[in-house]
Amino acid sequence: MNGQPISGTSAGANGIRGGRGSTGLLALVLGALLLLVTACGGGDDAGGGKGGGAGKAEDTSASQAVVTVAPKDGADSVATSGALKVSADQGKLTTVKVSDPKGTEVEGKIAADGASWTPDQHLAAATKYKVHAVAKDSEGRESAKDTSFTTLVPQNTFIGQYTPEDGSTVGVGMPVSIHFTRGITDPEAVEKAIKVTSEPSVDIKGHWFGNDRLDFRPEEYWAAGTKVTVELNLDGVEGRPGVYGKQAKTISFTIGRKQVSTVDASTHRMKVVRDGQQIKDIPISAGAPATTTYNGQMVISEKLKVTRMNGDTVGFGGEYDIKDVPHAMRLSTSGTFLHGNYWGASSIFGSTNTSHGCVGLQDVRGAWSKKTSAAWFFDNSLIGDVVVVKNSNDKTIQPDNGLNGWNMSWSEWTK
Repeated sequence: MNGQPISGTSAGANGIRGGRGSTGLLALVLGALLLLVTACGGGDDAGGGKGGGAGKAEDTSASQAVVTVAPKDGADSVATSGALKVSADQGKLTTVKVSDPKGTEVEGKIAADGASWTPDQHLAAATKYKVHAVAKDSEGRESAKDTSFTTLVPQNTFIGQYTPEDGSTVGVGMPVSIHFTRGITDPEAVEKAIKVTSEPSVDIKGHWFGNDRLDFRPEEYWAAGTKVTVELNLDGVEGRPGVYGKQAKTISFTIGRKQVSTVDASTHRMKVVRDGQQIKDIPISAGAPATTTYNGQMVISEKLKVTRMNGDTVGFGGEYDIKDVPHAMRLSTSGTFLHGNYWGASSIFGSTNTSHGCVGLQDVRGAWSKKTSAAWFFDNSLIGDVVVVKNSNDKTIQPDNGLNGWNMSWSEWTK
């Protein structure tokens, strides 16, 4: 043989030889690779081709909604009312959060059309607030804005001095009485910043006496056992031009048993009724004919076991100066007391009116005895108990003379 190669064969560069089947094998490999690439790439359907691929591409365009916050970001010395406003253009507000450094949020409402948000209350003074607001456009795309600002530091301030004391138990006639240290020229703003609630719930209204005193009470005496809460949110309230409240405080008190005592100046007796039952009938001596006792409903506002009473302080000159009056309970600002009397003859109690306008009960000097009528009444009375005086030859006491707003009708109180 001459060594000629077999027809149809070839040699590769590496010396591997293949026959007719090599071409078929190569075609198979290339076909498999093409199939793999096609499968990984999604074939003709990728990018929206026919046959149902991945679908429409997501819309990543920006929201058309524009959120605006006033005051501007970083603003200082911002007014505590009227300055904060949040609005949305080409969209609707969905979220508005305004909070102080403690995380306390300012309550407010988004308008029905979603175009604006306004706070329900004033802001606190000298406080940094953060604002987070979100709006959506007609396509549901959101736009957000985050800002901060700081409210003004007031140069002139006021507070409300309140009664009764926090945590106290008082009688059914006790109003919430707040005396402001500065005269108020915007009573609506101040009253709005004070919230008085009770459990069980009852309608409670405020009434102004002048421009520096605001009292709250229900239509009738409180029910025994009622829990009353007073929220003083005065911080930042502009009570008069340039004068701001600086008080943020919550107090609460409890109404004790119901006790109402009725003094009859004509019979010289006082009947004590507790929870609907008479528990005592005490002989008294009311105001003399020339210095009669006021009629009306009076609330015990102060209890002093021993005190000094000087006629000079209430317009009676030097007619009396008694340094150790026992078991004294104040009924009016002008000096009406229900107190013990040790200097009068025992025969006057229950028979004669001899005082300078007070109601006197038999007692001993120094208030050392627990057995006297005055001592019993003192020990069995609460601040806030009601004492009603009737049949005295005098006028009805003025509602603002002491805590005596019960002498006003409900219609007068609420107008």
